[in-house]
Amino acid sequence: MGSAKHNMANGDNPIKALRFILSGGGTGGHIYPAIAIANELKKRHPKAEFLFVGAKDRMEMEKVPQAGYPIEGLWITGLQRKLTLKNLMFPIKLISSLFKAGKIVSRFKPDAVVGTGGFASGPLLKVASGRGIPCVLQEQNSYAGITNKLLKDKVAKICVAYDGMEAFFPSEKIVKTGNPVRGDLVTLGKDKKEALDFFGLEMDKPTLLVLGGSLGARRINQLIAQKLDYFKGLGVQVIWQCGKLYFEEYKKFNTSDVKVVDFLNRMDYAYTVSDFIISRAGASSVSELCIVGKPVVFIPSPNVAEDHQTKNAMALVRENAAIMVGEKELDANFEGVFQEMFQSKEKQVQLGDNIRKLAMPNATAAIVDEIEKLIRD
Repeated sequence: MGSAKHNMANGDNPIKALRFILSGGGTGGHIYPAIAIANELKKRHPKAEFLFVGAKDRMEMEKVPQAGYPIEGLWITGLQRKLTLKNLMFPIKLISSLFKAGKIVSRFKPDAVVGTGGFASGPLLKVASGRGIPCVLQEQNSYAGITNKLLKDKVAKICVAYDGMEAFFPSEKIVKTGNPVRGDLVTLGKDKKEALDFFGLEMDKPTLLVLGGSLGARRINQLIAQKLDYFKGLGVQVIWQCGKLYFEEYKKFNTSDVKVVDFLNRMDYAYTVSDFIISRAGASSVSELCIVGKPVVFIPSPNVAEDHQTKNAMALVRENAAIMVGEKELDANFEGVFQEMFQSKEKQVQLGDNIRKLAMPNATAAIVDEIEKLIRD
């Protein structure tokens, strides 16, 4: 590690540029933090070399090259909850992935390895840590993922976004950094009129932003379709990001007061104009919404591992920083919950102030600080 130490002192060592492997995937919640960490490392060490390792046939194999980084795929999937052919194949895939991960580490010779969760990071970090290479985990959720839990004893540092993670990880390894978020959110556009004009909305009406993720959330879309007349009665205009899977079904609801989009290219504008937000409670969304600092109603997806979205949302609800309505309670409770928030300016200010207190806008830099410390040691 002598050359790496040199490198840290001098910016970039002429003898050997730093080399980093990052691994995380399966969902955007694992991929985008890994890309954000790579971008920050690249900014600090322009001559550094990077390699991503993902799972074959998962979205990282497309998204990482789009971000300008090379990626190699492992033949790995997770265990299903019931007995399936995929489960019977798991030991073979695991052995294959460990073998390929070993070849990748031998060839690339990384100075540090970063895992952001997802199946592919398991074999890679197991191999790298076994060879004495400094490894860092980044856990986005308030309930740790299975891969990260399995790796907890192998890695040097674990960067987390929530308190109470000692329930899953050794306390001496935990550093509370927060989750990486997009840079444009830290400096949200201040010109509300420009943002409203972008969407074709009016200045004198309150605006509800509905977020269901890039693919969309079926139950949230069903709810909004049912409640459009209710929102109209309140005088609320709506930006409704329904997701690409549902756009053809819901674009018919597009009006002067309801803007239906499959994807939001200008999230900064969307956040700037919004007075209220309805959202899933994925870790990346929660971290972004803390920085945005607007009143939020979380509708967690019940279809994720360990119901971690509900746990993410509850961590904010306990701080009086957000409202949560479960999918099963929407028909009975949504209007009452929304109405209470809508009618109370005091409640809106309280929610906005409290969620903003939980923001950690410098998370990416803090994570990279931890990586650099390990390389120095």
